[in-house]
Amino acid sequence: MNSIEVKNLTKKFGDFVSVDNISFNVKKGEIFGFLGANGAGKTTTIRMLIGVLEPTSGDAIVGGYSVVKQPEMVKRKIGYMSQKFSLYNDLTVEENIEFFGGIYGISEDELQERKKWALEIANLKGKEKLLTSSLPGGIKQRLALGTAVMHRPEIVFLDEPTSGVDPISRRNFWDLIHELSAEGITVFVTTHYLEEAEYCNNIILINAGKIIAEGSSKELKSKYLQNTIFEIECEKSVAAMDFLSKADFVSETSIFGNNIHVFVNEKFTGRNQIAEFLKRYGIENIKRIDEIVPTLEDVFIHLLEREENV
Repeated sequence: MNSIEVKNLTKKFGDFVSVDNISFNVKKGEIFGFLGANGAGKTTTIRMLIGVLEPTSGDAIVGGYSVVKQPEMVKRKIGYMSQKFSLYNDLTVEENIEFFGGIYGISEDELQERKKWALEIANLKGKEKLLTSSLPGGIKQRLALGTAVMHRPEIVFLDEPTSGVDPISRRNFWDLIHELSAEGITVFVTTHYLEEAEYCNNIILINAGKIIAEGSSKELKSKYLQNTIFEIECEKSVAAMDFLSKADFVSETSIFGNNIHVFVNEKFTGRNQIAEFLKRYGIENIKRIDEIVPTLEDVFIHLLEREENV
């Protein structure tokens, strides 16, 4: 059963096409990752799916209702957490919870129960009177998610929810997302942290408003990355990458932090081939050459380069 069905959804701003005729389905209770670089069309898509931005063409059925014909009904079925924390910094923790409870029309009895739950997941029990502005980013983020799902929506949309918080807080936040999914809530999440997408059941990669790939993390890696990948740590990594991109045994190269990822082809004979090639170009200090398991970032870079070469 699908929670979301997107059909030829398009959004134009003047001559600029932000979202370009996309179609996909999201199953009930799954964690669905909508991934892409900044400006790829993620937020515009979410704004159409939650009923606040009218599509130029196409439609989507969200929680059983059309975003074009029944946007107000869609809003009753969903929770939403925006890129920027959707909390009022000048209110206390308790006041924020009560404010959102009132917006969602939660009864007084249920509000007390949901307030207790929101405080527990945010680790703020006994700290109800703190100003929200004083909270650390990771705690504020968990509180924002708690307020977004206080009314027990069928679907929750999270737009770049972990942007700007530390890695430990991001991992804790994803633990909470999995708890929501286990309760049957469909979680639609956008992120540009591609390592986070490993936690998603299904993933779409979007670039320049178009869907360029769809599948689970495992499916995307096996479908698009069939060549062996090596990670190289050496001096002058940018120059080394440029040299390797010209090697006949290399099909693709990219920079990952201070290291290089190299896709080798059928002419590759062994890692000594890489070391000897680099030494011919004056790259002597090679610390390691390791075969690695590909990441979703490898997939995304590979697909972007393929798009550019079409």
